[in-house]
Amino acid sequence: MGGDTYAELCRLAGKAVVDYEMIQNGDLLLVGISGGVDSMMLMHVLDRLQKRAPVTFDLFAVTIDEGFEGIDHSPLAAYAEEQGWNLRIIGTPIAQLIIEKQTQGKPCGLCSRLRRGFIHGYADEIGANKLVLGQHRDDLCVSLLMGLFRGTGLKTMGPNVPADGGTKRIIRPLCYAPKDLIETCATAYDFPDTGKCDYSDQLDQTGDRARIERLLKELETDFPHVGKSMLHSMKDVRTDYLLDSRYW
Repeated sequence: MGGDTYAELCRLAGKAVVDYEMIQNGDLLLVGISGGVDSMMLMHVLDRLQKRAPVTFDLFAVTIDEGFEGIDHSPLAAYAEEQGWNLRIIGTPIAQLIIEKQTQGKPCGLCSRLRRGFIHGYADEIGANKLVLGQHRDDLCVSLLMGLFRGTGLKTMGPNVPADGGTKRIIRPLCYAPKDLIETCATAYDFPDTGKCDYSDQLDQTGDRARIERLLKELETDFPHVGKSMLHSMKDVRTDYLLDSRYW
């Protein structure tokens, strides 16, 4: 199961769950699975946690099929069945909608909003009160810098936050886990290959998130453990030393 690295990943996830009170007795969790290593490892960690946690909760998973020709989710369905996961794959017309809406070469924002809508709809259908996403520590660091560089505020992805103003909540159990730890753990598994979306290469090369990820990698040369340091800073906000007049 990945040895010491998997144990460390489970420890970090368990600590985050406890620190931010992510899971309570009787919760129905819906995990968004893309087929990537982050969401796949998240599901494995939660599957183990469900068997060992002092609270009882139900665990469901959902994958949104956007309709891209290069993606086949049948290997993922077979893997989930083998693992005993309760996975629902929902077919959608997202790929066609992206073409119709003429997103000017930037389809990812629209795709994300549409996928979120389908996930919320399925959560309502099964009565899920928690949506579980696979963002990790590096994602939180990138989001913090994106807000800073764009002038949209000092903010990141919260570990346990309301979901679009409704009664559901979004939780991120991997928020303490670095990306490289997750990827190392994933090498112990034979995850299915579901293919790539039509725009993945474009996103990898030109997206803001990808550029800031590369910046963080460069910073690690001069500032070792920069991700760990940024996580510590996100947990230690000094409002008296910022310029927001709401905290004067």
